[in-house]
Amino acid sequence: MKNFAAIDFETANSNPSSVCSVGVVVVRDGAIVERIYRLIRPEPEWYSFWNTRVHGLTMADTGNEPVFPHVWSEIAPKIAGLPLVAHNSPFDEGCLRAAHRVYGMDYPDYAFLCTCRASRRVFAQTLTDHKLHTVAAHCGFDLTNHHYALADAEACAEIAIKIL
Repeated sequence: MKNFAAIDFETANSNPSSVCSVGVVVVRDGAIVERIYRLIRPEPEWYSFWNTRVHGLTMADTGNEPVFPHVWSEIAPKIAGLPLVAHNSPFDEGCLRAAHRVYGMDYPDYAFLCTCRASRRVFAQTLTDHKLHTVAAHCGFDLTNHHYALADAEACAEIAIKIL
């Protein structure tokens, strides 16, 4: 696949609308042309211990950041017309849909592709698991900052360039 946007969300709590950061990597003609990372004030606005333990973000990081509609108004034009790619796309698509819903925004029916599913098809029994860091390493990408949304989106983009 030559043209797409890889996307990764981190959430503040178990509610899929509680996006607190987003990483987007825009790929055109098989090359990364833009990287976007934004912190987002989550809705609902609270952090679970478990989510913070995964990504390290807290209310101190996002309390003064813009809410989702402001962040998305910047990102949406940059990804218009592109399919979205995520590792475990049901999670990221669910976050995107939930955030649109909670703010009463029209959802434009983005087309989502999943590098985790693709990895299971392409690498089948080759890998011990199909977690993002495992697949990224197999594809030659060093994911040293896992659960930082931009790093995860970059890993996803590199995987998608190779196997989608």
